[in-house]
Amino acid sequence: MPGVVYGGGDGDCTAFKVGWRDLRTALVAGSAVLDLKIDGGGELPVIVKDQQRHPVHDEIVHLDLLQVRLDEKIQSTVALDLEGAEEAPGAKEGGVVEHVTRELNIEALPTDLPERIVVDVSGMEAAATMHLSEVPVPPGVTFLDDPEETIIATVTIPAEEPEPEVEEETELVGEEAEAVVGEEAEGEAPPAEPAAEGGGEAEGGGEEAS
Repeated sequence: MPGVVYGGGDGDCTAFKVGWRDLRTALVAGSAVLDLKIDGGGELPVIVKDQQRHPVHDEIVHLDLLQVRLDEKIQSTVALDLEGAEEAPGAKEGGVVEHVTRELNIEALPTDLPERIVVDVSGMEAAATMHLSEVPVPPGVTFLDDPEETIIATVTIPAEEPEPEVEEETELVGEEAEAVVGEEAEGEAPPAEPAAEGGGEAEGGGEEAS
């Protein structure tokens, strides 16, 4: 598998190839600092800068490494995982634990770089919000993100939706009511106009007067 290592005194980059089994063994070891040998040269302390993966098989197809000095602090990103979400009181009450921040920016010596940071959220209540300020800092590590502005996780309560049966029943009643009103309107006859009885009497009275 091809790769490139950056860094060094002259700032150049060096291409290399590594066997997949050797790479997997090094990555599974869990150490942030790897020892790299190129063409029989001395060991170079390096860290993984970037991994390019196959879009379908999710296998590493290219690896970028960065040469470091063990006595100098460097800035890097580290994955952040949550544990205890199912045991959180807010989750047991029907809430959903949302993982907001998945990576943190940190500064540390290469030998102090953690592979990942695991945060316990088993004590989060409903509607709670956890900030970076509540996360224990690993030894030798400095968090570079804002401790109060960076949200790690939240517990949200889903909004209750109206029951479909009630809506259908209400709609059915409304349609029945409209139908009843329509039938009553059709069954009613228009009011009859009053007969002109007074007019007839007037005509008769006129004949008697003559």
